[in-house]
Amino acid sequence: MDGLTIRSANQILNQGQTTKEITRQEIGAPISPSIGKVDKAADSFASSLKEAVNAVNTAQKDADRKMQELATGKSNNIHETMIAAEKADISLRLMVQVRNKVIEAYHEIMKMQV
Repeated sequence: MDGLTIRSANQILNQGQTTKEITRQEIGAPISPSIGKVDKAADSFASSLKEAVNAVNTAQKDADRKMQELATGKSNNIHETMIAAEKADISLRLMVQVRNKVIEAYHEIMKMQV
């Protein structure tokens, strides 16, 4: 297959390899020990994304808990409650914007001709 594949792009970004080096490896030339890093990068991205979603979820739950405590009278600290609510709101907005950018990048990649 001609052109730049997703796997090749990951190798270029993560390992600093040129397309010539990648092509040489694909046709059977000696393979360097750094080839396995591509799978780790994919796992790293997935785990980073999962951690980010969990952090946003935790912030939302913390804000909800503090709001319930304030509403029931268990807490009188409105400042802390508002800060937690704003942190949760900002983190959710950021997550939505990141999602939008990822979808936009995906659509741009799908428009490319191979």
